[in-house]
Amino acid sequence: MTLLLTILAFGVMIFVHELGHYIAARLFGVDIEKFSIGFGRPILQWQSKGVQWRLGWIPLGGYLKLRGENPDEQKDDLAGSFQSKPWWQKALIGFSGPFANLLLGVLLFIISFLLPLKISDQRPVIARVEGFAARYFAAGDSIQSVNGKQVMGFGDFLENLSLESANKITVIRGGQAEQLTVSPSELDSLLHSVYPAVRARVGEVIPKTPAYHAQLKPGDEILMVDGVEVTDWYAMRNLVISSGADSVSLLIRRGGQLLRKDIRLESSLSTGSQKAIGIMQEQPVTYVRHFSLGEALSLGLRNSLNFVSMNYQMLYKLLLNPSQLKKNVGGPVMIVSISQQVGSKGFSYSLLFFASISLMLMIMNLLPIPILDGGLILFACVEGLIGRPIPSRVQTALQSIGFMLLMLLMVLAFYSDISSEVLRYLSK
Repeated sequence: MTLLLTILAFGVMIFVHELGHYIAARLFGVDIEKFSIGFGRPILQWQSKGVQWRLGWIPLGGYLKLRGENPDEQKDDLAGSFQSKPWWQKALIGFSGPFANLLLGVLLFIISFLLPLKISDQRPVIARVEGFAARYFAAGDSIQSVNGKQVMGFGDFLENLSLESANKITVIRGGQAEQLTVSPSELDSLLHSVYPAVRARVGEVIPKTPAYHAQLKPGDEILMVDGVEVTDWYAMRNLVISSGADSVSLLIRRGGQLLRKDIRLESSLSTGSQKAIGIMQEQPVTYVRHFSLGEALSLGLRNSLNFVSMNYQMLYKLLLNPSQLKKNVGGPVMIVSISQQVGSKGFSYSLLFFASISLMLMIMNLLPIPILDGGLILFACVEGLIGRPIPSRVQTALQSIGFMLLMLLMVLAFYSDISSEVLRYLSK
């Protein structure tokens, strides 16, 4: 069911992408020959308004065939030909597909925040206090309320701190209620000085990481790292990242069993030079948040912008460190695996995941690679600069190179997926 829903959602995103191209092409008077969702032999096809509509067997993409679009086609200067249009119209037709995915992604983000959203959080209990914050808080404090609002979790506590007026905070210390007042000017230091109580238990396992290959599971409790007993997440994390070896030995409690796992340490684009195993904290507290329309709009726009910005930063890091490519590309297996994890959290999180995929389609299609939309936009902009189209033989050669690069990337994504699952299977 997850696989079918993922394919259906991916098909919708492809349809929206091609629909963006379709609308722009119609707007500028370009004739459309084919509109295909999927590749390969058609499952279904029909003719309408001069367009051949197709549904292909291979649900890995789609395409819109415009009259006179391919540079190796015979020169066609009729009004309905793509070649006859000015460079800026060509660029806008190329941009319209990714732009449609941007709109869909933002819309899905907003809708997800309009629905009841289940929040996972840490307990509002303080484990450690550093620096000036010790004037206010102590280890073991249980935070009850902030500015008159009951606190559900540690993240909820931070979110409800005011940047404009003094914060009235109620904590339970030694069985007694204590009233604290923290000024807005001290909040920045506070955020870096107070740590919640976090058990050394696995909350999530990141796909295609050493922990995933070693088959660690959510709920696993880490008791020892290289023979050293750990009592909380911070002690466990410090032992892992400070290890000078290529792997760590973990003693794990899973249900009533004790397991020993030898797990490789691996750096990534997100961790930089720091090595990790690929697990996230357990967040034992759950509560439901309801956002107003204004909050949903703000959160949807901000999260979309942050997601796009973060992924362009990751692409830049990947460009500087291409050896990380294999670990940072994924195909259908990874997408389905992640969608299963996300789907278990509720419908709102599934929408957030598919919103992210739609934004990723925009990001990837805008890369200036011939055969992608970014390549078409690049050709159009060069035409605008030099005052004439790039010679068709040059465009054809560059598109052939772009096609080979795209095929290599797809092969690498499938290979990365399969090798990851093989490593996971062999660890049984």
